[in-house]
Amino acid sequence: MEKDDFTQKIRSLSKRVETLRDSLKTEEATKNSLIMPFFQALGYDIFNPLEFIPEYTADMGIKKGERVDYAIVISGKLQLLVETKAINEDLNNHDSQLFRYFGTTDAKFGILTNGNEYRFYTDLDNQNKMDAEPFLTIRLNAIRDSQITELFRFAKDNFDEESISSSASQLKFTNQFKDYLNQEMQNVDEGFVRFVLQTVFNQRATQSNIELFTPIIKNGFLQVIQEQVSDKLSSALNTSVTTSSVPESTNEEDPGNEAQTAIITTPAEIEAYTVVKLVLKDLIDESRVFYRDNKSYFNVLIDDNIRRWVVRVYFSRAKNWIQLNNADKEVLDFTHTIDIYNYADKIIAAFQGLNIE
Repeated sequence: MEKDDFTQKIRSLSKRVETLRDSLKTEEATKNSLIMPFFQALGYDIFNPLEFIPEYTADMGIKKGERVDYAIVISGKLQLLVETKAINEDLNNHDSQLFRYFGTTDAKFGILTNGNEYRFYTDLDNQNKMDAEPFLTIRLNAIRDSQITELFRFAKDNFDEESISSSASQLKFTNQFKDYLNQEMQNVDEGFVRFVLQTVFNQRATQSNIELFTPIIKNGFLQVIQEQVSDKLSSALNTSVTTSSVPESTNEEDPGNEAQTAIITTPAEIEAYTVVKLVLKDLIDESRVFYRDNKSYFNVLIDDNIRRWVVRVYFSRAKNWIQLNNADKEVLDFTHTIDIYNYADKIIAAFQGLNIE
């Protein structure tokens, strides 16, 4: 299977999740509509019970009749156990079930899924005992290129137990470190401040220094991110950005009237536009992402079509916020334009809800 073909299949499934999720009320419906097509995209013959085994028996000691939803056999060897739930189920409530099954079989990997979220487990900590935390978690409605690359390892034609096990260890620790950094950027803990005071600033970790330097360290995190994103987006900022001079017939403010001609698009608005472009870069060609500046808000839209707006950005003296073009027209506050990236998953979902090809 070619990587490009696989990527296209996963992107199609991502759209399918958003289209169908509200209509899927049961686990069985989720299996048929999302989970089985997912494994079919990975190249497995979901209708071959010798390869893709439904209701696989995983008896535990004296407890008989325990069944895992699916077991996957590759080259005659049991490799994957799959436990499924309905799409509206919180997977945090169900990992213990897969944990029990894992220890009674020869499978090396376990997958817990609700059709959108897929959690991949193995036995890095203790052999033949499933880890408490997954080494890979993906959400189809907000999947990233790097995650598609890791998922591609699980395609039938590519499956290599040793290779996946090796990458699983690296993924696990990378994800833990990313989670730690994300937490520190949101709320710097005292232990980290003490570490920075002693190793970076050569200062004593007194209570007054901790209080003084905590906001400095937090702002430092934000500035590093802003500078890195700005550097990476410089090419996007240099691409031609076209605003339409002839508005379509809508109820939107008319960008062609005299008041609109006096509008000045600010650097902050361009930064917001660029952040949204970055969020959508894996879903649509950047040349199709436009902006249109109105008197009261700043629009980011697709194909220069005002009916296909994804995000509206508002700046005011009191606060800044974005509005998403989803069912609820959700409003989300931000301080710095780079903060918009924190809502990447929601922006992607709003874009996918437009069903743009």
